[in-house]
Order: sequence, then structure tokens, then C-alpha cells
Amino acid sequence: MFCIKCGAKNSLEAIYCQKCGALLEAEEETRIARSVKTQKSETSAAEDAEREIFTIRPTLMFVKIGYGLATLGGLLLVALLSVIYDIVKIPVQYSILAALTLLLIPAFYHLKHKIVRYTLTDSKIEIDEGFISKRTRNVPLHTIQDVTVSATVPQRMLGFGNLIIENAGEIESRIVLKNINSPKKYADVLLKQMRLLGK
Repeated sequence: MFCIKCGAKNSLEAIYCQKCGALLEAEEETRIARSVKTQKSETSAAEDAEREIFTIRPTLMFVKIGYGLATLGGLLLVALLSVIYDIVKIPVQYSILAALTLLLIPAFYHLKHKIVRYTLTDSKIEIDEGFISKRTRNVPLHTIQDVTVSATVPQRMLGFGNLIIENAGEIESRIVLKNINSPKKYADVLLKQMRLLGK
């Protein structure tokens, strides 16, 4: 089945186009779309390209705090081991190595932060997750029913929160974009884009 809006090929069971998110019509109307696509192919490819509105990642605030605490903990560990050197007899190089291993904890969370990305385009939200094996989830804007900003007291004090998207088109109806800096600003941009699509 071909989409009459963008001409992309979809499975016969599809209700919405996987490329642009448009509602797929009956098969007879889809056949008509092939000739429309042939006429559109003469236009420039730049007109068909989706425009990226924003790309965000979860906040790095916790990672920075983690690096600071790990560094402080490492310094305290080296100082403690040097004070009790007569009792435990641990060489200085081993105590420094033990202190450096504390940095692996925030480094792990930093890597986790880097593998999540949220992108809003003209017609959908893309949620990319993964480092080696990547998973991309596309949420068409016309299937979104509600956008909510949620923030706990500590989140509000630090200026970030969660963006909760209620989605009608999938089994997982609630999508949470976690720990976003200035979530209200991004919620407003998302709602504006939904209005432009006639939502």
C-alpha cells in the first residue's frame, strides 16, 4: 500500500504511513497516489524533506554532579588510605587506581545519556535509543492526544522535568521524555507544530 501524501510504501495492514504519519486511504485511492507521486517526482527533493524543529537529550546535570562526587570520593579515599597506610599497607598507586575506578560510575550514566535522543520534525517525534544496536521509534503528530509537563519539586528547582505524551496510535499509549531541560518550552513548540498540522 502506498501513501497518497508522500508515496512511501507501507504494509497492507498499516493504518498510518510509517514515513509521514498520514492516514492511509482505501486501496483504490492508493493506486491513484502512484500517478500523483510520478508527477511529484519532477519537483525538487528538498521540498519533500522533513524539517527538523529540535533535537534534545536528557539533562547532563546528574552526570556532572556524579563526576564531581566521584572526584571528591576518590580524593577522600586516597587520603584515607594514606593515613591508614601503616595498618593496611596498600601502595599509593593502588589507592589512586581505586580512586579512579569511582569515575566509572558517572561515566556509565554519561554513556546512557548519550544513547537517548528526542527529535521533533514537521510531522513526527523520533525517539532514538541504543549505542551498538539502535532502536528508532516514530510517533506521528496527528496521533498525539495530549502533551503534559511533569516535574517533581527537585526537578522544578533545578529547571528540568518530564514531557509526557499521550499517544492514540500505539499499544504503549504513554511516552515519557525524561529529564528534559526547560520542558515547558519544548511542550509549547510541540503543541504549536500540532496546531500547524490541523490538530
